Amino acid sequence: MKPFGSTVVAIGLVLLTGCSSPDPGEAPKPAVEKPTPPAGGPVVLATTTSTQDSGLLDELIAVFEKRSGIVVKTVAVGTGHALELGRRGEADVLLVHAPEAEQKFIEEGHGTNRRAVMHNDFVIVGPESDPAGLKGQTEVLTALQKVAETKATWISRGDRSGTHQKALALWSAAAVAPNVDWYIESGQGMGATLRIASERRAYTLADRGTFLAAKNLNLVIHVEGDPELFNQYSVIQVTHDKANRASGRKLADFFCDPDTQQMIGAFTAGGFKLFVPDAKK
Repeated sequence: MKPFGSTVVAIGLVLLTGCSSPDPGEAPKPAVEKPTPPAGGPVVLATTTSTQDSGLLDELIAVFEKRSGIVVKTVAVGTGHALELGRRGEADVLLVHAPEAEQKFIEEGHGTNRRAVMHNDFVIVGPESDPAGLKGQTEVLTALQKVAETKATWISRGDRSGTHQKALALWSAAAVAPNVDWYIESGQGMGATLRIASERRAYTLADRGTFLAAKNLNLVIHVEGDPELFNQYSVIQVTHDKANRASGRKLADFFCDPDTQQMIGAFTAGGFKLFVPDAKK
């Protein structure tokens, strides 16, 4: 909203223009074209730190903004926080990876048109010295039990993110109640949590994409390949009255567009492909 004083000045200028007569010898000035506003208005995307930290999101959003003319404001937080932003109408689109929480969000009437976008997998990473003896372990629940038995340091995100929720579900399935003596919550995103684990020579659960995109970590993958470690990312359109539904639909459709899916499948970091496109499914 313009200040009251500015409004008065603007009205005065209009009146002066309307009352004055142009100089007969003066050539008419060409009209100044106003810039065309972005089609559909800006859109707020609440997504996970893993999609941000991997570098994929920056690449995709740049293409979407260029094609659509719609400005995207990205808020990279844990999935739990992203869903809460959707509930409050502070986000228009969600790109998240916590299936049970997403389903509840939909059932409560906060979102619609949930669609699979891509997947990768979770891995347990830790110091090369491997104090818990996890190397070569193919069952994630057994690996977590070994971490608990050896009291090896574990760094949890502790931020209600999709990764945090997955880790909690795995600990529960392994019948292990993490002990504060060896279990530390970072309260931060995936990239920061990996750095802390590296510094503390600790284990953590990470999505493969963020781990492979990270640099200068003293961590290696110890556990991978268990079907329990599947990691699905989905897009949801927010239905809140405050949501920009028109722009939100365009962005959600973009993530599932065949060209975008091809970009997702081709995206690499450190020579590795990080995500598998899923929209065709």
